[in-house]
Amino acid sequence: MSSTTPIGADSPKTAVARLAWLDALRGIGAVAVLLEHMLPWFMPALRPYWFNLGMYGVLVFFLVSGYIIPVSLERHGDVRAFWISRVFRLYPIYLLVSALVLVMAFWMPVREQVPRDLSSVAAHATMLLDVVGRGGLADTMWTLSYEMVFYLVVTALFVGGLHRASGTFAVGFGVVAVAVGLVLTAPLLQGPWPAYVSGVLFFVGLACLIGGRFRRTAAYVLGATALVLLIFSSFVPWFGAAILSVMFAGTAIRRWEQGSGGLWPVAAATVLVALAPVWAEQAGWWWVQPGPWFTTIALAGASFAGAMALRERRLPRFLVWLGLVSYSVYLLHHPLLRIAHVVVGDVRNAGQVVQVSLSVAFVLVVLGLSLLTYRYVELPMQRLGRRPARRPSSSEIAPTR
Repeated sequence: MSSTTPIGADSPKTAVARLAWLDALRGIGAVAVLLEHMLPWFMPALRPYWFNLGMYGVLVFFLVSGYIIPVSLERHGDVRAFWISRVFRLYPIYLLVSALVLVMAFWMPVREQVPRDLSSVAAHATMLLDVVGRGGLADTMWTLSYEMVFYLVVTALFVGGLHRASGTFAVGFGVVAVAVGLVLTAPLLQGPWPAYVSGVLFFVGLACLIGGRFRRTAAYVLGATALVLLIFSSFVPWFGAAILSVMFAGTAIRRWEQGSGGLWPVAAATVLVALAPVWAEQAGWWWVQPGPWFTTIALAGASFAGAMALRERRLPRFLVWLGLVSYSVYLLHHPLLRIAHVVVGDVRNAGQVVQVSLSVAFVLVVLGLSLLTYRYVELPMQRLGRRPARRPSSSEIAPTR
């Protein structure tokens, strides 16, 4: 997922101390998603069904992104630097994992959910997979769709001077989630065209955001496009709106911490997100049933609150380290899991010693490879991205106060 390191300029020691709790949270989230996918293959008896491990981890990630991303953009006020940073942060390991899956296709087929046409190429290029109705080469890529939608919406709000109304947007998207869930049983915009149209708009708009020409218009068009796709083209419209509500709730928490807002929008958004699948027509999965869904939301919120309460204390170094490599862990583990399944076969009925041994070995392999990709892919590309991001920005837009 997205880096918690803002663009710019606190001293390294201060920045590390302040953000360690966020890295620890991201590490916990990454492990939760890893376990959600690993346990059914290696140790199915240990998989919990009273809450969803994977969704817990994803909600934690979304809260962290909501907490840090908008404020990072506001602090430095540079749309160009923000988007250069995002591109160099998100795409290198994403493209590497995509290439890995395509190479693996010589031995094992690509997921059935991935269309074999150019719309899939367009959807992967923009990362807007889930909101244009296209499956990702790696199962975990779906969450990047909502990260990208959030970035596009936040950019439009920043340019328009509406970025400080985070609580209002958290509640608003919660209301949309409930309303859309009552009305829609499937996306209204289907087929390959949302992927094609959004692909053209995305790259033209991104060129404007980075280049400076028509930046304001590009921000508005991209933000509006993201919202249309979220509500009318995503696989599960109510769910997309609920995710945006969670992310803006994370921003509202940061506003409260800074003394510029209250916590009541966070509470209201939480209730709306919790109730959205209860009445939704499109909600047939076990993990959105009231019991597991409420518990998952409560655990994610409690984890965020607990880590925030401990933000001034020294946290376990392993958790902080795990947060640094969490994006690699998140994207790598599912393709590696498919390879492991082909190599070792079905071990669900094997003895406990075999299951535990293989599980530990798999986790160690994932962490080891994630360390390598973080050190030799993620970090070098982030450093490379800082060079153009630091250059003076032409036609920069200051948000309306």
